[in-house]
Amino acid sequence: MLYSAIRKILFQFDPEKIHELTISSLKKTGATPLNHFYKQAIAAKSVEVMGIKFPNPVGLAAGLDKNGECIRAFDAMGFGFVEVGTVTPRPQPGNEKPRIFRLESANAIINRMGFNNKGVDYLVNQVRSANFTGVLGINIGKNKDTPEAKAKDDYLYCMRKVYDFASYITINISSPNTPGLRSLQYGDALNELLAALKDEQKTLQEQFHKYVPIAVKIAPDLTTAEVSDIAQCLIKNNIDGVIATNTTLSREGVENLVHGNEQGGLSGEPVKAKSTQVIKLLAAELSGKLPIIGVGGIASADDAKEKLAAGASLIQIYTGFIYQGPPLIKAIVNAL
Repeated sequence: MLYSAIRKILFQFDPEKIHELTISSLKKTGATPLNHFYKQAIAAKSVEVMGIKFPNPVGLAAGLDKNGECIRAFDAMGFGFVEVGTVTPRPQPGNEKPRIFRLESANAIINRMGFNNKGVDYLVNQVRSANFTGVLGINIGKNKDTPEAKAKDDYLYCMRKVYDFASYITINISSPNTPGLRSLQYGDALNELLAALKDEQKTLQEQFHKYVPIAVKIAPDLTTAEVSDIAQCLIKNNIDGVIATNTTLSREGVENLVHGNEQGGLSGEPVKAKSTQVIKLLAAELSGKLPIIGVGGIASADDAKEKLAAGASLIQIYTGFIYQGPPLIKAIVNAL
């Protein structure tokens, strides 16, 4: 009830300015008694996935805390795990503003942020200072000006930087807002990238004396054949997990809304069915060989259950969390 009242006020203002204000506030209060205003006790519903014990299966999706500045705050809200990033080797400003648009009647958001972040070194410093003992995913990508042919180098660079600080590492090859990025999901490009990452994982495991799983985040805008090909490539390269899905380029159902045809990735309610379908296809292809983390349009306990029934072992929330706040976490966990 309290969050819905606050949201009415916040939604009167520019989405990105409110996002920046929220991140700043959470950064300052996350490890202080002021986190009382959003801290909540969540029932223990532990689950083991990728060899990691998660306190509960509800995680924060990447994109909200790009620079790892609010880890303690999101932990206080009761998330079973927090995924930060996407982070790139070098800082970059992202795309021109405005670049976030609310579609309130559709419980949706369109964004074309473009991997705006302060760079991997800044994120690592934030993670180090957080002294976080929970489950932390770190989502990595490539810089916008890095040619596709050299994308692998950016992922390897980031992986080396974050390996010792991550519970798992997510390879983001599915954002629609970095030119050419989604082409890494296909054929030889995907196989070459995953093979290189697995080789590096082995080297880093020996260096740090621990195994940090790799998950790959894919798009919802894939054909059945493309999902099958990706699944087989994940199996072939012994990838530890897959996150389904990122935002969609489709505008089905929102094309007549204000901002409905803005460029960028669409998240929230309109992507729910597409995401669930990809999860079902993946589950059939993977046959339990690696776990699926489901994300896309989860705004209720029933939505979460739908993703789990489709084949996901964990779920992540983003747009539903923007619209409903911390109560959504508790509602989902309590219903599981």
